[in-house]
Order: sequence, then structure tokens, then C-alpha cells
Amino acid sequence: MTTLFSAIAATIITIPFFAYLIFFVIAKQITKNHRRAVHLSMDFSTLLFILSVHYLILAIWGESVFWLLLLIMIALALLVVIVHYKVKGEIVIHKVAKGFWRMNFAFFFCAYFILVLCGLVYRVTSVFI
Repeated sequence: MTTLFSAIAATIITIPFFAYLIFFVIAKQITKNHRRAVHLSMDFSTLLFILSVHYLILAIWGESVFWLLLLIMIALALLVVIVHYKVKGEIVIHKVAKGFWRMNFAFFFCAYFILVLCGLVYRVTSVFI
């Protein structure tokens, strides 16, 4: 039983897109609203994408740069706060937090797929060199 749980957890962290799809299907069945289901699945899978990017970097280059990921997240938070203030003229914490979390999803979603491609190219070229 522990082995099965470990395998599922490793798969979800390694391939967070599957977790996103699972969250989406569950949210779609519960809410019956496509847009709400997309937002909920984005919110729930963001942490998985952050962890996946960290572990992909660790697997590809063998070094932990979690500190850099945290700095990027802080920079994204500052960007969201500044843009929100410029647009609205005031800072609404709930909306800023939601914007920050969704900006993290967008960044780490893109970073995940770029790192997967980089990892594949790196492994294929290392075999031939």
C-alpha cells in the first residue's frame, strides 16, 4: 500500500499535467462550470508545477536552485502588486494573492515544459557525445 501511494505521489510530482487533468475532471463534475473548473485545477496544481520545476532542475543539472525559484516568485509577487495598483489604484489583498498564484501557475507551467524539452535534448545529446 505504501509503495502504491509513493508511486502515485511520485507520478503526480513528476508529471503535474496529469494532476491538473485529474483536478479539472473532478472540479468539472462538482461545479458543472468549465471556467470555474479550469481556475480551481490551476489553483490546486500550481504547487505541483513549482515542485516539478525544482526537481527537473535538480535532475538535469544536479544542483538545487530553489532559492532562485523563490526569488522569481517574489519578483512575480512584486510585479502583480505593481500592476494591480496601477490598474485599480488600490491594493485588494485577495485579488493580488489570486493574481500572484495564477501568475506562478503560468510561469511554472511554461518552465516545466521548457525544462522537459531541455532535459530530453540534454540526455539525447549526452548519449551521442
